[in-house]
Amino acid sequence: MSVISRPAQVQEQDTTPTTSTMVTDSDSHTLLESWTIGERVCAALMPFIAVVEVLMMTVTSCYSCCPCSIIQNHNRTYTAKDFASLAHESGFTVNEVEALHVLFKRLSSTLTNDGLIHKEELQLALLQNPNGKNLFLDRVFDVFDQKRNGVIEFDEFVLGLSVFHPCAPIDEKIDFQFKLYDLRQTGFIEPEEVKQMVAAILMESDMNLPDDLLEAIVDKTIADVDKDNDGKISKEDWKAFVSRNPSLLINMTLPHLKDIASAFPRFVFQTEAEL
Repeated sequence: MSVISRPAQVQEQDTTPTTSTMVTDSDSHTLLESWTIGERVCAALMPFIAVVEVLMMTVTSCYSCCPCSIIQNHNRTYTAKDFASLAHESGFTVNEVEALHVLFKRLSSTLTNDGLIHKEELQLALLQNPNGKNLFLDRVFDVFDQKRNGVIEFDEFVLGLSVFHPCAPIDEKIDFQFKLYDLRQTGFIEPEEVKQMVAAILMESDMNLPDDLLEAIVDKTIADVDKDNDGKISKEDWKAFVSRNPSLLINMTLPHLKDIASAFPRFVFQTEAEL
């Protein structure tokens, strides 16, 4: 997907000047009319979910590269009781938590082998570059970092991913979505935040929209979701909107999380019981 994909090698370019795609005024009005509110919100949400999905694909693929170093490289010893406690809190089975720990250790040792995932390590895994800024990656990192200490710890990793489990409660998925959109963490999604997300999507897609169309998309999105007409989207507004547009939750479920334990040989696991 465009928000996270990067070319492995810069290709030779011709001498013809290139520009980003510009939508004409006539196209703009056609585009605005053809987009339903659900499609506009889905377009904004997809890059966030893409970051989480590629994160899972990235760390899972790491196992096949060097499984021995993953299993032996533990900065902290987790007991069966620790895994059982996290399983109870997250809804994963004990073996699923252990499998996630294997993946976590690999990702957290990319740059600094301290048992913590730093934002630069997440950027390196997903963007092949530890530097720079990406709105969607930043938001996913911040939502996972529940302790607000600038790193993702193992329990935060498990609890963050648990929202995407097929068995996770719908309310948890809705709350996670809202947190992603609430860029300033004020408890509301405001017009400027919607505009910032749309602008980031357009930049990643190398597209330009006329200012009037951009403002129209933002205004209509707020108007359609904001049922109390206070000019911003509250969590209650968002929950009511999702209940009317359940398709928005489709991408909040990663089916392979339910089968993650089956991807690992039995000797990886320290426990025999599952909750």
